Amino acid sequence: MNSCEKTWRAEAHLILLIEDEPAIADAVVYALQTEGFETRWVTAGSEGLAVFAEMAPELVILDVGLPDMSGFDVCRRIRARSDTPVIFLTARAAEIDCVVGLEIGGDDYMVKPFSPRELTARVRARLRARRRAERSARKARSDSQHPVHNAGFEINRARQAIYLHGQDLELSRYEFRLLSLLLGRPGRVYSRGQIMDLVWESPEHSLDRTVDTHIKTLRRKIRKVDPAMKLIRTHRGVGYSANPAKP
Repeated sequence: MNSCEKTWRAEAHLILLIEDEPAIADAVVYALQTEGFETRWVTAGSEGLAVFAEMAPELVILDVGLPDMSGFDVCRRIRARSDTPVIFLTARAAEIDCVVGLEIGGDDYMVKPFSPRELTARVRARLRARRRAERSARKARSDSQHPVHNAGFEINRARQAIYLHGQDLELSRYEFRLLSLLLGRPGRVYSRGQIMDLVWESPEHSLDRTVDTHIKTLRRKIRKVDPAMKLIRTHRGVGYSANPAKP
């Protein structure tokens, strides 16, 4: 056993599996436990939410087609209280299902049939990304204890919130990261690829349209507070930039 494997085993990360097919659950649990992960398996969404609240797992593997409720609804409820990584594991292979899963807060999307080894590798990748994000958040809090102001915007990194004219925009974690990036360098044009690399934890598993969707949502939330504000500029064929000045 190498040093990396020893580290993972010693930390004993708890993984919650919400899956109603016993054969698939057995394969997943075996693969995870072989690699040193602790697992808790449940077969229904409501039970999974109860276990999530009680045990605070470090990652959730979630089926979409559950017997009592949609896995998408389970993910939404998890996201309402936590940014714990969620990996969808489902038979739904349609692109729209993948897009929905990622847009509502899923961190990854795997389609059955699947490789247990690949799933385990993705679990490791997600946990590493979460560690990096936590380190970055701690650094941001230590580097800037005071809010950053920019043309009516106030970025409070300690609270992971952005205010416009004193009103909370109520942003998701990726909306916060994206708007912080643009406001940090007004006028700089970021390509979609650059935005995905700088904002998303695992850009290789995201879609280009994810950036466009988040930009659209940010514009809507900004217009709700200040209809005259035209902050985000589209550079066709290139990307996006922030222009805080009003027209």
